[in-house]
Amino acid sequence: MALLKEFRDFAMRGNVIDLAVGVIIGSAFGKIVASFVADVVMPPIGLLVGGVNFTDLKWVMKDTEIVDGVQKAAVTMNYGNFLQVTLDFLIVAFVIFMVIKAINNLKKKEDVIAEAPATTAVSREEILLAEIRDLLKETK
Repeated sequence: MALLKEFRDFAMRGNVIDLAVGVIIGSAFGKIVASFVADVVMPPIGLLVGGVNFTDLKWVMKDTEIVDGVQKAAVTMNYGNFLQVTLDFLIVAFVIFMVIKAINNLKKKEDVIAEAPATTAVSREEILLAEIRDLLKETK
């Protein structure tokens, strides 16, 4: 029972729930980026390089063959899919970089505002000392 209570306390901590929300949002964001790359970015790039769909690019290492009436699949290296996934990663990494950079800029602005000295109030003693100083200067 103590183990279950300890696990429940761990799972219900704010950090674990925040992490779970982050993972869920991250996976949804990954799907959005994958769709953006596959449906928006890659078609124009494929058109520019001669109408090539990158996910179809592959190197056939061994052709399909029929052995004893059974068709064996071709052995291929699907480097086009690798290019697609790599581009997905680069876009996600760039977007995350830009978000982190924006957050850091906001934090710097907050720090500058926090570090700015507040208008210093002049105490009564300082006013009196300044008056005495001015009177002494006049008497000389």
